[in-house]
Amino acid sequence: MLERLARFSYTRRRRVLVAWILVLVGVSILGGAFGGKTSMSFKLPSSDSQKAFDLLAADHTGAQNEADKVVFAAKNVTDPTVQAHETALLDRIAKASHVASVQSPFDPANRSAATQISKDKTVAFANVVFDKQFQDLPLTVGDKIEALAGTTASQGFQVEFGGNVFQSHSVGGASELVGILAAIVILLFAFGSLLAMGLPIMTALFGIGIGLAAVKLLANIVSMPDFASQLASMIGIGVGIDYALFIVTRYRQLLHDGHDAETSVVIAIKTSGKAVLFAGCTVVISLLGMFLMGLSFVNGLAIGAALAVLITMCASVTLLPAVLGFVGHKIDSLALPWAKKTTTTERNVWYRWSRFVQKHPAPMAMFGLVVLASLAIPVFSIQLGGSDQGNLPTNQTARKAYDLLSKGFGPGFNGQILVAIKVPDNAAGANLPAVASAIAETNGVAYASPAIWQPGSHVGIVSVFPTTSPQDTRTVDTIDRLRKDTLPAAVAGTGLQPHVGGATALFEDVSTILGQRLFLFIAGVLALSFLLLMAVFRSVFVPLKAVIVNLLSIGASYGLLVLIFQKGYGASLIGVGKKGPIESFVPMMMFAILFGLSMDYEVFLLSRIKEEYDRTKDNATAVADGLSHTARVITAAAAIMVCVFGSFIFGDNRVIKEFGFGLAVAVLIDATIVRMILVPALMELLGDANWWIPNWLGRLIPAIHIEGEEMPAIPSSDDGREPELVGAGAPN
Repeated sequence: MLERLARFSYTRRRRVLVAWILVLVGVSILGGAFGGKTSMSFKLPSSDSQKAFDLLAADHTGAQNEADKVVFAAKNVTDPTVQAHETALLDRIAKASHVASVQSPFDPANRSAATQISKDKTVAFANVVFDKQFQDLPLTVGDKIEALAGTTASQGFQVEFGGNVFQSHSVGGASELVGILAAIVILLFAFGSLLAMGLPIMTALFGIGIGLAAVKLLANIVSMPDFASQLASMIGIGVGIDYALFIVTRYRQLLHDGHDAETSVVIAIKTSGKAVLFAGCTVVISLLGMFLMGLSFVNGLAIGAALAVLITMCASVTLLPAVLGFVGHKIDSLALPWAKKTTTTERNVWYRWSRFVQKHPAPMAMFGLVVLASLAIPVFSIQLGGSDQGNLPTNQTARKAYDLLSKGFGPGFNGQILVAIKVPDNAAGANLPAVASAIAETNGVAYASPAIWQPGSHVGIVSVFPTTSPQDTRTVDTIDRLRKDTLPAAVAGTGLQPHVGGATALFEDVSTILGQRLFLFIAGVLALSFLLLMAVFRSVFVPLKAVIVNLLSIGASYGLLVLIFQKGYGASLIGVGKKGPIESFVPMMMFAILFGLSMDYEVFLLSRIKEEYDRTKDNATAVADGLSHTARVITAAAAIMVCVFGSFIFGDNRVIKEFGFGLAVAVLIDATIVRMILVPALMELLGDANWWIPNWLGRLIPAIHIEGEEMPAIPSSDDGREPELVGAGAPN
């Protein structure tokens, strides 16, 4: 099938290229015109926080509309002169577009006004209620309201704006550009030709262009977080360039070996293209496996990322062959000054390094395992949760508002807990004051409001402010204490049915659910990895080694993620506003993505080693030859991945920072410690046992034949040549 597809794409290249252009333009227009709005919708039917949310939504019209804060700070916010300026600003805000109401701390008619001014009178806040949910509000609403404040320093007070409307929501662009520029530089050194460099870039741009527009359209029917597009861009650029790199490299070598252009395209797609499809489908399957988690926003992330991989994969095996048809033998045109074809000896630096490791396999293996295990140690203290506006960069107004509220009202003020209580009748409602009092007396509660309830209503509400910050583990203990001890005792025999909700409780419930299911997800992915590699390489120990090393490698990247983002070591160097928990869905998504990427490199390397072993029956030579023949392609591909993923570290979105850092570090570890040390050392220790499989198991497991080795056809080793991935300026 791949041969027919490659030949069709080559011979009908004009039609194929026009079709891709039309799809890109058409989907982009549709995405711009009919793209859905992003949202962070949580649906946890079995959780206590979801029951609280549903109870409030059913009984309180408009309760789900966006409500943010205007925060004032001064030596004395109640000073008549200062208060006059503050009141005038709030009056202007009340008249702004999409503002439904403003609850001022200086309004005598506001019964909660006293609670909106700190005890030392240095901080006060007003609640701003909008007429819609956040995702339905125009992006410019916050900017227009902020502009009303003007310069307030001369008026004797500071004003900051807190909440979703006033948070800077980066739409990406700069990170993608930096990643692509880094990839261009690496590809220029890899190919030594402007034309050859442009092909992988073109393929990736087509893929992510269509993918991002498709993500916007899908936002109409599935929950898509605001960072879904950036995540799809990150993955789409990385895999798109890498996949095209493997195919173009294969094509160039086939041309250099004397094949005509059409034959070279067909063979490249039949071999390298097959490996690309195998690796890409593996990533897609593992990403879609996250549907088992049962969270709507996780489903949206999975769909967006999987779609980006799927489209770039299709572009690699259809659009790229068509463009290669136009390029033909001119692929080395526009060569750079340093580029010249070389046929270096087989005993290059990679071959010599492999031989060095193989002479000292036990200590080198121990060194690699100790490094990975040491880096993975922080994983055991990982805290899953959700970041909030306290983790934003310190220059954002939402972060400043967060800090002022914490200073004036205590660290738990930003982590409000809502207790929604179902009231069957008025008689039961009479017990609500006692329930509120019991909540207020709970250890870890700084303040609990009187119960809000009207006779005849079926819902009562108690607002609870913990003594600790939202991301403090003691706040989780307070939530558990309310659910397990305080509330069951307080409502016993009353008929009241309490549920603990709010953002803090919701994030805790999400973390609990994902934490419980993460082990099963990882175990399933590793089992699939083991079976696939066993089917490809007809071996027990090769896939077992790959699974163990893969687990350690990803564990090491998790450990570094914890050190930077959770514990704060070096956090300021990459612009992390404040240390905090790791987003509960990040480890799961990272594992799904890295599983496919590591499978990619694993197949490329091991298939070449297996080919050499089948030819020579000499395990040590096969490992050294396999590494020397594949290292340059894998190194270039890994360098591109590291640069693309790493470029996203310097954006504003904390979640994208975590993904960018974690993925970049994982690929770097995989390309260095794993490929350069552990693979040759462990395979030397295992010897011929690498390729052992019981006869009964060999008959039971179907064989999968994959040309994963992306290098051009290699002459026999006595020819002394290695593939021509690079010119004279290539990295070794």
